[in-house]
Amino acid sequence: MSSVQSQQEQLSQSDPSPSPNSCSSFELIDMDAGSLYEPVSPHWFYCKIIDSKETWIPFNSEDSQQLEEAYSSGKGCNGRVVPTDGGRYDVHLGERMRYAVYWDELASEVRRCTWFYKGDKDNKYVPYSESFSQVLEETYMLAVTLDEWKKKLESPNREIIILHNPKLMVHYQPVAGSDDWGSTPTEQGRPRTVKRGVENISVDIHCGEPLQIDHLVFVVHGIGPACDLRFRSIVQCVNDFRSVSLNLLQTHFKKAQENQQIGRVEFLPVNWHSPLHSTGVDVDLQRITLPSINRLRHFTNDTILDVFFYNSPTYCQTIVDTVASEMNRIYTLFLQRNPDFKGGVSIAGHSLGSLILFDILTNQKDSLGDIDSEKDSLNIVMDQGDTPTLEEDLKKLQLSEFFDIFEKEKVDKEALALCTDRDLQEIGIPLGPRKKILNYFSTRKNSMGIKRPAPQPASGANIPKESEFCSSSNTRNGDYLDVGIGQVSVKYPRLIYKPEIFFAFGSPIGMFLTVRGLKRIDPNYRFPTCKGFFNIYHPD
Repeated sequence: MSSVQSQQEQLSQSDPSPSPNSCSSFELIDMDAGSLYEPVSPHWFYCKIIDSKETWIPFNSEDSQQLEEAYSSGKGCNGRVVPTDGGRYDVHLGERMRYAVYWDELASEVRRCTWFYKGDKDNKYVPYSESFSQVLEETYMLAVTLDEWKKKLESPNREIIILHNPKLMVHYQPVAGSDDWGSTPTEQGRPRTVKRGVENISVDIHCGEPLQIDHLVFVVHGIGPACDLRFRSIVQCVNDFRSVSLNLLQTHFKKAQENQQIGRVEFLPVNWHSPLHSTGVDVDLQRITLPSINRLRHFTNDTILDVFFYNSPTYCQTIVDTVASEMNRIYTLFLQRNPDFKGGVSIAGHSLGSLILFDILTNQKDSLGDIDSEKDSLNIVMDQGDTPTLEEDLKKLQLSEFFDIFEKEKVDKEALALCTDRDLQEIGIPLGPRKKILNYFSTRKNSMGIKRPAPQPASGANIPKESEFCSSSNTRNGDYLDVGIGQVSVKYPRLIYKPEIFFAFGSPIGMFLTVRGLKRIDPNYRFPTCKGFFNIYHPD
């Protein structure tokens, strides 16, 4: 009050017209002083652990506004859940925690932030706790209102903050071993800058994402827990996909987006590495792992061995079950949270993940309702009537000159498959060509004799049938793909939707099919339930 009274006395000396003791003159001074103060605008942040260090990241402007509206609604924060980040995270206001919706991730702390101080080793600002920020704001309000500065506060961890003036506010961190014998705050520690309001700190705050989702893409990772050379997780890499997609909307489809003609593409990660290595296999591997070059052996066990796991019936079943069930679970949850979604679904796989998806898609059924009415994908080439003629087979074997002999004897492919070496000798086929022909058609006859899967009982109509394709030497049907041959004997789960496009990134599908004994895939081959396939690779 002494400051206010002195201001009143100065005002009365300069302008004696109003009485210094009048009510109106006091209100005028108070309004002038109070008008300098404006409440701070809060912004919501969440904390992420990056490189073993806490980093506070701002919510985009739309999410922060939604959180502030929920906070200010007067209905109480307990039990209030606000979806953020395009619906991929939920913020529980009462707990002040942020939880991932579609995948497993450590929950992160959330704050309603108004005051910040500069961190130790970088230029990023750290928000004060909500309770101490309120104390700072009240102190700042009094300082502005009364025009009394040099305000000194002590933080909960006994650090000193001094408000020198509206543009100079400093945080002093005590130096270890300093004493309290009259030392000034400057002598106690190195000063840090203090800022009020998010608009006064250097931080990128995005506008948010379009609410409308036009397409959903599942991304399946390859070997190991890390997905790129920076050793980032599948979640971080998929975040890049999403960011690139949103940037393309801004740069190439801005007008259509502004007119709300298009929405956005949602990318969601599918993790199978963690469930596989939580089966106890890592413990078993550790028992047989030599102690020498420990880091290299651990890296090998955690990454390269995933390829061997996929060729094992036991762990291959775990992998395909995890991938399919995760995509089904996430799709169901996505529809629950986005009931108005009418778009399509595509899937993408990187490295071994693309092979997993290839095998799953190969063993799907045309109809999601009636399994028994569908043709088995194993015989898709033969059912289409695209098998080569006898003349084409002989040409492939460079034995075209003997076609006239077979035609004269009325020997077609079916009859030739029943011929013995003696039969061919009697019609004048030399020894060398006889052996080539018999070996070729014997291989074809064996490969076409593979058993089709037996239908499931009616009670298991929604359960995928077992693909009874065991690895064997009969891995070829001519030069065409006999779908399923070479795969280990597992039950391939069924997806509850039909993907529109399958994208393969850096895929080893060609190598694995070659190792399985296939030379090329029939150009007319199609996945039973997926319309398109793009194999994306770097030409160099």
